[in-house]
Amino acid sequence: MGETSVCRVAFVGAGYMTSEHLKAFNDVPGVELCGIYSRTMDRAEKLAEEFSVRVVCDSMSELYDKTRADLVVVSVPELSVREVCLDAFQYPWRCLIEKPAGYDLEDARRIVASATANKRLAFVALNRRHYSSTRMLLKDVGRQKGQRLIHIYDQEDPIAARAAGQPELVVQNWMYANSIHMIDYLSILGRGKIVSVDRIVPWNAEVPCFVVAKISYDSGDIGIYEAVWNGPGPWAVTVTTQEKRWEMRPLEQASFQPYGSRKLDPGTIHEWDSKFKPGLRAQAAEAVKAATGKPHTLPSLEDAMKSMELVAAIYDSQ
Repeated sequence: MGETSVCRVAFVGAGYMTSEHLKAFNDVPGVELCGIYSRTMDRAEKLAEEFSVRVVCDSMSELYDKTRADLVVVSVPELSVREVCLDAFQYPWRCLIEKPAGYDLEDARRIVASATANKRLAFVALNRRHYSSTRMLLKDVGRQKGQRLIHIYDQEDPIAARAAGQPELVVQNWMYANSIHMIDYLSILGRGKIVSVDRIVPWNAEVPCFVVAKISYDSGDIGIYEAVWNGPGPWAVTVTTQEKRWEMRPLEQASFQPYGSRKLDPGTIHEWDSKFKPGLRAQAAEAVKAATGKPHTLPSLEDAMKSMELVAAIYDSQ
């Protein structure tokens, strides 16, 4: 931060997610949208005009030199993330990296190694952690004692991803690009260390269909991950204790069922998750705290690596 209380935020990339991040950060008090850099200059200029971004740059060095930003938000295609991050880590801003931070586990490890070598603070935009539904569930389940049964329902469609123009290398690693959204819930809901990952229905890369795994924690918590590939299924999360059951389906809505009741009672969704892409406004506020040295809830690169490693363990792709 400079002499004023303004937090300067710069952006790398000019696609859909950058526009959603700009919208969210633009709503946070005390934020200056100070610069944007993209290889597609025309789109960057359009976003700069729409959100009154101060400068449009054609290199990372120019972006830092002209903005001296406190935070840089990186939203680029999966196969460009490592190259862009390694460039961004040359400068002393804090980084918020759009997920996944690496198209596979080895790619992610190289990003973490570079951040560590350059002594940079970097965070990952796992926005579902910032859904009002997720925050409500975590707060409520934290009041309950005893063992948790966590059930994650995932559905992935690499056929559709390929048809939409996703690069083949990304499609082949679709569990990192997309299943990370769901598997990350195991990282925030399962307490303690993982002691085993049992692949009940193993991943078959030749014929993607069903994947089922049991994740056991030293706390006694149990996670069940169930994925349907190239078939119908929901994205959903349930957490059950002796006292209460929580369900998120869709993920943006949390509902609660106390012991003795047969009815799910819906919680209240925060207005931010209606006005903005869900999770992004709360995430932006946490990112500003991180950029200004205040306590925050953003997951670090190391936190995100735990979820990447769990993806690898479930899909036996280490």
